[in-house]
Amino acid sequence: YSIWVSTDHDEIEKVAKQFGAQVHRRSPEVSQDSSTSLEAIREFLNHHHEVDIVGNIQATSPCLHPSDLIKVADLIQKEGFDSVFSVVRRHQFRWSEVKKGENKMTEPQNLNPAKRYRRQDWPGELYENGSFYFARRHLIEKGYLQGGKMAYYEMRAEHSVDIDIDIDWPIAEQRVLSFGYFGKEPLKEVKLLVCSIDGCLTNGRIYVTEDQKEMVSYDYRDIVGIDLLKKRGIQVRLISERDCSKTLSAMQLGCVAKVSATNKLQVLDDWQKDMGLSWKEIAYLGNEESDVECLKKAGMSGVPADACALAQKAAGYICKSSGGCGAVREFAEHIFLLLEKVNSARKH
Repeated sequence: YSIWVSTDHDEIEKVAKQFGAQVHRRSPEVSQDSSTSLEAIREFLNHHHEVDIVGNIQATSPCLHPSDLIKVADLIQKEGFDSVFSVVRRHQFRWSEVKKGENKMTEPQNLNPAKRYRRQDWPGELYENGSFYFARRHLIEKGYLQGGKMAYYEMRAEHSVDIDIDIDWPIAEQRVLSFGYFGKEPLKEVKLLVCSIDGCLTNGRIYVTEDQKEMVSYDYRDIVGIDLLKKRGIQVRLISERDCSKTLSAMQLGCVAKVSATNKLQVLDDWQKDMGLSWKEIAYLGNEESDVECLKKAGMSGVPADACALAQKAAGYICKSSGGCGAVREFAEHIFLLLEKVNSARKH
């Protein structure tokens, strides 16, 4: 097998290669707003004659699991199907549409109102969910992703997530944390958050008065986020490359802090060993190049929206909020969602 990302975007290419995928650069002809996936796939096959089977995985379906893809590949390679596509079972009663101005009544499409049964007693219907389409080369060359000897693959409802419009995003984020794929290793509960002070807890700006006193600003929402983490039993520690002891003292956060840290990773490593934690149990919020190695090492990593490019590439989560403007609170909420995922896994 080989994994390819088809794109015409430089940044997407960099991220794809960073995670080990190969990249096919789309031509302008198949990179228009009106271009279809089939057009991009056919162009890809024109450049890769060695490929006989294509699995088109949709980026808008983030709950897809590797086990599903392995089973689908077996259907084509071992059972001789020409195309396989994903479906989900729905229990929804359908009625015919009556357009405005039409002089007619709606009609039931898949039920008898006189013998209406409970939906939980009904086997339901199968709908395409758009998660993936697998097909052999000869079908795609004819302009089809579905055809020949066809089969559907029924996905579990909790894994069937499709992002079409803005309102789908928060639903998808919740579903991914509850049912998404997080690798073979079991999830660990976060027990420590390490936060870079300058640029995360503060906005990174330093104000100097006429008498040469320094002042910084912070967002009260971030202080609330730190308090919420502590109430959930998660320790919060702070780190900075500069000596900001007076600032920390004035903020009265009650957190262990390391200032004048020339090697943040070494500090993080010492804390990890002293507390007897695994790296999976540590979350890190940073924003600068000096945070990159810590972001890579921690089990959960995040950066504010205005973090430097290298830090953003190393992080698992990019906040919508900027440093000093609610990023700590937002990342705390992200940690709480992971805790829900851990608790859900334990119940199962």
